[in-house]
Amino acid sequence: MQRAASMVARVGFRLQSLPLALGRQFSCAQDVLRKTPLYDFHLAHGGKMVAFAGWTLPVQYQDSHIDSHLHTRRHCSLFDVSHMLQTKIFGCDRVKLMESLVVGDIEELRPNQDKVTELQKRGSDVGLEVVDNALLALQGPTAAQVLQAGVADDLRKLPFMTSAVMEVFGMSGCRVTRCGYTGEDGVEISVPATGAVHLATALLENPEVKLAGLAARDSLRLEAGLCLYGNDIDEHTTPVEGSLSWTLGKRRRAAMDFPGAEVIVSQLKGKVQRRRVGLMCEGAPMRAHSPILSTDGTKIGTVTSGCPSPCLKKNVAMGYVPSEYSRPGTLLLVEVRRKQQMAVVSKMPFVPTNYYTLK
Repeated sequence: MQRAASMVARVGFRLQSLPLALGRQFSCAQDVLRKTPLYDFHLAHGGKMVAFAGWTLPVQYQDSHIDSHLHTRRHCSLFDVSHMLQTKIFGCDRVKLMESLVVGDIEELRPNQDKVTELQKRGSDVGLEVVDNALLALQGPTAAQVLQAGVADDLRKLPFMTSAVMEVFGMSGCRVTRCGYTGEDGVEISVPATGAVHLATALLENPEVKLAGLAARDSLRLEAGLCLYGNDIDEHTTPVEGSLSWTLGKRRRAAMDFPGAEVIVSQLKGKVQRRRVGLMCEGAPMRAHSPILSTDGTKIGTVTSGCPSPCLKKNVAMGYVPSEYSRPGTLLLVEVRRKQQMAVVSKMPFVPTNYYTLK
């Protein structure tokens, strides 16, 4: 437990997804939207600003969404994700609190390893501090090379889902975490708000780096088979249903001391009625809320996210179907624009991930 005394829990609520067709999430009145420290920076660089989850954020810049997506896969892109809540949770009961909220094994985490959590309200000796920093995500195969030029630390020693505090391009007190939301290697950099523009400007001086917005972020995460809370998973989804059983710690499976343990352990033994699956098709793009049907036309599920894949040149989606229809290769129908078209259940990620792990 003492080893975990310095553990920082970074809260990252990904509240809503971004359908590429845009929609209800961008309907908020502009005068009630919050702005990140990079708001003026985005405008100066041609960012097309939209309302998203209570914030005004760039959906794209001068490059097309497709170009931005492909640049991230081939080089690296810089995303402003400062709308993500960042916190520090501390106190003697911090691990107890965390394990009352999540299914993961928090006690076994080493210092500077991350977990996603909820907020404090339980535990007698727990404190929560909201960190009012900006958060920049540098994502893509050349991200580490770009960042290495601005830090003294050896990034080869920083594997996926670990973090370290370091000076970044002259900005002290930055927390660099080897993670992201694209399926590529990359980092998220928590930087004091006053230094956000300086850091973004320094990164953009490298020709490998281009700015990217919400549209590319959504299609990249979907190709990588990553969920968005509120669309692909929510408080009514179990890890087994969401194809996220890997989040269940071995010790906690045995102890059955996590939220919903009785239901979830039963599902692990094969008693689960529905599962999140990947879908692939040609023709019109599948979108959230599109009905999924069996080949005889019976509705069996619903698409939760979908878009054309810029890398595969096919339409990809994810959604929920009864377990008996979840095997890869199963043929189904998806209703798009009131027309039925063939889709096939596919393994995820649709595009191989490239997370950096120590060999």
